[in-house]
Amino acid sequence: MQRREVVRLLLGTAALPLLPKEVFALLSQVHSELPAVAAPKTLNPHQDATVTTIAEWIIPQTETPGAKAVRVNEFIDLILTEWYDDEDRASFLAGLANVDTQSRDLFGKDFVDCPATQQKQLLNELDEELTELRQSDLHSPHRRRMTGPAHQSFFYAIKQLTLVGYFTSEEGAKQALHYEVIPSKHIQCAPIEEPEAAKTNAG
Repeated sequence: MQRREVVRLLLGTAALPLLPKEVFALLSQVHSELPAVAAPKTLNPHQDATVTTIAEWIIPQTETPGAKAVRVNEFIDLILTEWYDDEDRASFLAGLANVDTQSRDLFGKDFVDCPATQQKQLLNELDEELTELRQSDLHSPHRRRMTGPAHQSFFYAIKQLTLVGYFTSEEGAKQALHYEVIPSKHIQCAPIEEPEAAKTNAG
């Protein structure tokens, strides 16, 4: 299976369990390719910090390792560098930059410089937008193709990359699939737990 095909499956499949086992096997190999010392090739330091923070919100550290601990940000950087084509990479980076644009509009500062409460507010808004896009997709005549607006959004992409990056890691694979991600507004029983780093920065 070609890498481009894997990326298309990853960005076009609504639920990770729907991905073929061979896709998970290929993505698991990515972790073995990570350098001993972090050396992002696509993400600059600010972008890397933003991806790290967002990923940690999606899968925070609790009694088990979070996204940062299993190097999900480095996984995402490698995927962007070696698996994405130029167009998809540019689209992802534009979406990442837009997080800061929205953060500055709302709070007057970049996302990573905001306290945890503001980060949480912005990501919840992005997730609500994604939920609305998904609802729109449900009424699309092409919804079965999984290529509607929801599957083309930055937040959808980073959630998918975070989840697959986490659960294909050695530590993540040990965890049962009982995790709390940033909830859509219709999920009333899954409050966001603040990442430890965010708590520290907020204090």
